Amino acid sequence: MRNVILVTGPARSGKSEWAENLAIQSGKTVVYVATATVNLDDQEWHQRIQKHQKRRPADWVTLEVPIMLSATLADIQPDSCVLVDSLGTWVANLLEQDDLTWENTLREFLETVQLVTADLVFVAEETGWGVVPAYPLGRTFRDRLGAVVRHLGSICQAVYLVTGGHVLNLSILGTPLAKSLHYE
Repeated sequence: MRNVILVTGPARSGKSEWAENLAIQSGKTVVYVATATVNLDDQEWHQRIQKHQKRRPADWVTLEVPIMLSATLADIQPDSCVLVDSLGTWVANLLEQDDLTWENTLREFLETVQLVTADLVFVAEETGWGVVPAYPLGRTFRDRLGAVVRHLGSICQAVYLVTGGHVLNLSILGTPLAKSLHYE
């Protein structure tokens, strides 16, 4: 039986490390899907990416997938564990999509997740706990990522919140909301 897991939390909370631990525990071949792209002109960004790369076991397969996440997931072998880090970066990479295109992208992603037979572990940032951004693009990002996390969380077997140096299994501690039919 496959597992679909969501690991969410604020910046620097340890969510990527927890997701990596879950991928290792699967005992399967791990495919690491990196949604970030390397930008050598941004040294701080490059250092963040290198930190993640150094932590990964050498036998993991790494795919850089900034945009085509659904197509990549659809091609994964069933005996694998796929770790996608991170959904926030993927959403940011698609911010230029208009609302209708974004809704179709999100719908395709969620449908693909339900069809994939491999184990899936997703990392997503929580951005909606602060003030409402003062500019439209910031609000679009926050709202879109919030929708991804909510909809994905409703179809996952386990949802973890990593914060304050602790991991909480929300699937055990929480009560799921009714599934929404709208992808906004």
